Amino acid sequence: MSTKSVYSIRIPEKYRNMMKEMEDINWQEEIRQSTINLIKEKSKEKLLKEGHELRKHMKKEIDSTSLIREDGNAR
Repeated sequence: MSTKSVYSIRIPEKYRNMMKEMEDINWQEEIRQSTINLIKEKSKEKLLKEGHELRKHMKKEIDSTSLIREDGNAR
């Protein structure tokens, strides 16, 4: 069983003809890598946005002296 799937796109014929003229480029691999890189980048952006939203809901101000005192008292 294959772990890959096919996703087809339509591009203007003008650009498809230009691609054909550039025989030295492996378009399938270039498009695959560009797509994967974009997916990774957008995924990271989404995770960062979610992290920032979580951070907003966390306690805003933390008194470090009380944290140190609590830690000392716990011993």
